[in-house]
Amino acid sequence: MKKGERPRCNQGTMLLSSTLAATIDPSLMETTIPDHKFNQLSQFIYQQCGIQMPPAKKTMLTARIQKRLRTLGMDSFSEYIDWVLTPGAAGDELIHFIDIVTTNKTDFFRESAHFDYLVREALPDLIAREGAGVRRRLNVWSAACSSGEEPYTLAMVLAEFGESQGSFQASILATDISTRVLKKAKDAIYELEKVAPIPMTLKKKYLLKSRERPLARIGPELRQMVRFQRLNFMDADYGLRERMDVVFCRNVIIYFDRITTEQIVNKICRHLIPGGYLFIGHSESLNNLNVPVKQVAPTIYQLPK
Repeated sequence: MKKGERPRCNQGTMLLSSTLAATIDPSLMETTIPDHKFNQLSQFIYQQCGIQMPPAKKTMLTARIQKRLRTLGMDSFSEYIDWVLTPGAAGDELIHFIDIVTTNKTDFFRESAHFDYLVREALPDLIAREGAGVRRRLNVWSAACSSGEEPYTLAMVLAEFGESQGSFQASILATDISTRVLKKAKDAIYELEKVAPIPMTLKKKYLLKSRERPLARIGPELRQMVRFQRLNFMDADYGLRERMDVVFCRNVIIYFDRITTEQIVNKICRHLIPGGYLFIGHSESLNNLNVPVKQVAPTIYQLPK
C-alpha cells in the first residue's frame, strides 16, 4: 500500500487481500498510537459507546488496533484512526472497531447469589402479582450479554424453576454492542473449561458434549428460550417490543461515568414493568443516582409498584 492511500471499500466494508497483509513490512508500522490521535479516539469512544478510555488504557488499545491493522494490511495507526473517525467513511469497519474497544468478561453462574434471589424472591413475587410465567410469558433481559454465558445460565435457572410450576413460559432477550461476541453467543458452543461452573446435573440435562473435540453446546431447549439483538446503551431508543419483568445488567456500568450511568439506568427502567427487578454487578452501585428504582437486596433493585 502506498503511503497515504486508503484501502478500497465495497459497500462500506474494507476488502484487502491476504497477500497484501502478508507483505506489510513490520518495520514500517507505527509502534504506537500518537497521543493526539489517542485523544481523538477517546472522545469518539465516549460519544459512541459511553466508555471512558483514559491514557492508562493506551497500551491496551494500541495492541488491539495493531491486530486489526495486520488483518486489513494497513501500516499506519493514524491512517486507520482518520478513516474510522471520518463520518460515513468506515462503513462496517465501525462495527469492527467497537468490537475492538469493548471488553467482554463473563462466566456461567457468575455471582450466583443473584440467581438464588431470582428463584427465591423475585419469581414468586412476579407470579403472585403479575402472573408472569403462568398467566402470561415472563420477560427477562440480559443486557450486555457478552458471549452468552449469562442468558444461558438464566435459561437453565428458569427451566428448572418452571418444572416446579407445572406450566411456565419465559423468554430471554440478550443484547450486546459487540457483533463478535453476539455471534459466539448465538453459536452456543463453549470450551469445556468454560462450562466447568455449571452443576453436573445441569450439564447432563442441558449440554451436548462433542465426541471429537473438548467442546459443549447448549441444548436446543435452552437456545429456543433466548433471542439475541445488537444494542448500544448510548442509543436514544432501545426499540424493545415488550416490557421486562427482570433485567440483568451486570458489570457494565463500571465502565461509565456518573452522568452516563444515570442516563442508561433511566432508559433501562423505562422498559421495566412496575415492580420489575434490576440486577447489577457486585462491584457496582446506584447509590446517590437519580434513578427510579429502590434497593431490595445488595446490588438488586426494584421499580416501585
